[in-house]
Amino acid sequence: MVPVCIFFAATIPAYAQKDSSGQSSSKGLFESNEVLHIKLTGNLRDLMNDRGDKPKLHPLTISYTGESGTEVALPIQAKTRGHFRKALGGCTYPPILLQFSKNDALASSVFSQQSKLKLVMPCRGDEYVLHEWMPYRIYNLVTPESFRARLVSVELNDTRKNKTTPPFYGFLLEEDHQVASRNHEVLIKRKMTPEQMAPDEFLKMAVFEYLIGNTDWSVEYQNIKILAPDSNSVPVSVPYDFDFSGLVNAPYAQPPEELRMTSVRERRYRGYCVQDMKVFDDVIAFYNQIKPDIYKLYTDCTLLDAKYVKETLAYFDQFYKTINDPAAVKKEFGYPCDKNGTGNVVIRGLKGNPQPQDDEDADQ
Repeated sequence: MVPVCIFFAATIPAYAQKDSSGQSSSKGLFESNEVLHIKLTGNLRDLMNDRGDKPKLHPLTISYTGESGTEVALPIQAKTRGHFRKALGGCTYPPILLQFSKNDALASSVFSQQSKLKLVMPCRGDEYVLHEWMPYRIYNLVTPESFRARLVSVELNDTRKNKTTPPFYGFLLEEDHQVASRNHEVLIKRKMTPEQMAPDEFLKMAVFEYLIGNTDWSVEYQNIKILAPDSNSVPVSVPYDFDFSGLVNAPYAQPPEELRMTSVRERRYRGYCVQDMKVFDDVIAFYNQIKPDIYKLYTDCTLLDAKYVKETLAYFDQFYKTINDPAAVKKEFGYPCDKNGTGNVVIRGLKGNPQPQDDEDADQ
């Protein structure tokens, strides 16, 4: 294992934590401050080429170096997943789903609490994996009701070709039921609308999506999980899958055609119509409060290219200029109220279906 960005050494700020009565963390895979080096061994060619609608499970071994310095190897099964990136011809690797079997070796490993893990692989260059991993870190600052992502260095040992790839970056994404469990909540599987979400938390989430320049989401259909203390409580929306955001700026990313935007770097607020801009006062104050921590994520992370960091900070500067200008706030955050605009367009995703019961086939 190798050191990762300096900011991991610090704990999540108090405004993004829960106290001992609602503690949001537990020891395990997503609690480390280091990049985890993993090796996947098996017939990887067959796995990577299995990109149809119903990919099968392929036997593999996942291995890593444990704390004692010895290699830990676990038998697993894996299959390709996702829609866009799996089908995209220009993607080097498709996203992968790793499935673990319960046994004594698993119980004593870093994966002891895992059942199914999504492994995000490079589509076109692993620098974009790093770009995509960072928005999860930002949202971890916003709320514990967020997905945690563990950066990994991946080697592929293809036994069929007798070839091992040089290491590249990927990341593992926390399982949705784990996000719910550590926040003492449950997953809500029924279709809901933005207006049914807890208002304050929804505004924080929607402004976060605006911050990173992401329009590829909707509560009803796309890239949102819904959590609540129980099925009768007011729920919160938890975002994921940020590769189409302006912050990541992936070479294949384009804004949804329905929004009539020219670039993913263009920001578009995608919340519901709010007439009174004072509703945003607390949210704006919150994002001003965490501004130093957001910037520090990037300035302290030596894994990121210096040019990308500079461009990202300038992109954030535009956001902060907007939210601290009342006229700009009214124009940007009031956009969903424009009947001639695209603020009320619902993004339905590739299949146009409501949020699935089990979205292991989602890109993330």
